[in-house]
Amino acid sequence: MTKITVAKGDGIGPEIMDATLRILEAAGAQLDIDEIDVGEKVYLAGNTAGISKEAWETIRRNKIFLKAPITTPQGGGYKSLNVTTRKTLGLFANVRPCKSLHPYIATKHPEMDVVIVRENEEDLYAGIEHQQTDEVVQCLKLISRPGCEKIVTYAFEYAKKFGRKKVTCFTKDNIMKQTDGLFHKVFDEIAAKYPEIENEHWIVDIGAAKLADSPEVFDVIVMPNLYGDVLSDVAAQITGSVGLAGSSNIGHDHAMFEAIHGSAPRRAGQNMANPSGLLQGAILMLQHIGQSDIAAKVQNAWLKTMEDGVHTYDVYDEKVSTKKVGTKEFADAVIANIGEVPQHLKKVEFKNAGAIEIPKHTRRPRAEKVLEGVDVFVDWEGTDPDVIGEKLQNMNTEVLNLTMITNRGVKVWPNGFDETFCTDHWRCRFKAVEGKAPTKADIIEVLTKAEESGIDAIKTENLYTFDGVRGYSLGQGQ
Repeated sequence: MTKITVAKGDGIGPEIMDATLRILEAAGAQLDIDEIDVGEKVYLAGNTAGISKEAWETIRRNKIFLKAPITTPQGGGYKSLNVTTRKTLGLFANVRPCKSLHPYIATKHPEMDVVIVRENEEDLYAGIEHQQTDEVVQCLKLISRPGCEKIVTYAFEYAKKFGRKKVTCFTKDNIMKQTDGLFHKVFDEIAAKYPEIENEHWIVDIGAAKLADSPEVFDVIVMPNLYGDVLSDVAAQITGSVGLAGSSNIGHDHAMFEAIHGSAPRRAGQNMANPSGLLQGAILMLQHIGQSDIAAKVQNAWLKTMEDGVHTYDVYDEKVSTKKVGTKEFADAVIANIGEVPQHLKKVEFKNAGAIEIPKHTRRPRAEKVLEGVDVFVDWEGTDPDVIGEKLQNMNTEVLNLTMITNRGVKVWPNGFDETFCTDHWRCRFKAVEGKAPTKADIIEVLTKAEESGIDAIKTENLYTFDGVRGYSLGQGQ
């Protein structure tokens, strides 16, 4: 018997959770359930996180969380409970299997069987944003070596556990050479430890095009957070329907399982919603907690039901469907098929019970970190780079001199082009004079001169090398 936490959520959530739990009980799942309230009514009661302290304690104690979709109220500073849960509990891996059910669910890709493994905690989803000038806002893209190592290792361990043959990495490291470059580098390092599993890397734009056109050439795909968020929904949709897909959110100590669709409040209380997405999440949960025999029994019953053409309104197609049913009736049909296996779709056998375990991160020896200069970001409403360049040279010191100005990443001084459009946000690079070793005091001297000159310095980024390797980008055009 495994203790789990259940949240029925909002909108269609209670209906599809009730259907899912009925199916699990009928299949013999050994679950001891603690139910909590999360979502809209908790938000509207004044909790901006959508979850109470007591609910947190239940989730942390039980470690396994099965969650129906919730509604986050618009405005008012409400935080996404999904994002909060993933980050707070260290759920670093989001896993979404996307498999076609041809010919019973319409798809252009009948042989598709792809698993998206998405990094879940960092990247642009760190949510660190600032408005820096009247015209420019920024969002920080944070990629860490530990984050890369955890998610890539998980992808290869997943492939190993479930007999997958290939792991593919998608990044945009031809442009983001530091952040996506680190993800790709770590992928190559870890891939070398799994010689029995094929590996490859694609630039994300052409990789996404290939995924949409020929998904059958992929097996497991591992990606940073944003790309994984977008492409996991694309992958689910091209199998036939986002409404059929579930996902797992995996950490070292905790795990959350859910449907990937939203709460659909317009369909609430009408006995119309398809519980398949949440049921698929629950099947992933059963595998994770070591009840793989029950997971296979439920999955095969669900496949048999889909094969029989017993469908809810969202996937009903008179060409292949035999009966349009509601939420409760669909659950009844799956329950009636427990013990049966599909005749045309491939039946499943989940032999490898239990969670995928990866080592907790151990820090490497620290690299030698050497300061080379500083980027000073300036808010200036002018448009002529030569004018601001002349002003900024007054900030030169004996150790640090202005060497470059960029605007939105494009070098505009010295020797910029008149055609380059400039906003009011300028990156001004001060590098060490040859033979000089700058210190933080030299940076402070530059900023002091900026203040004295009436220059609005809004942000700085120190420029370092790590074991002699440059740890900062060059300007486009440099």
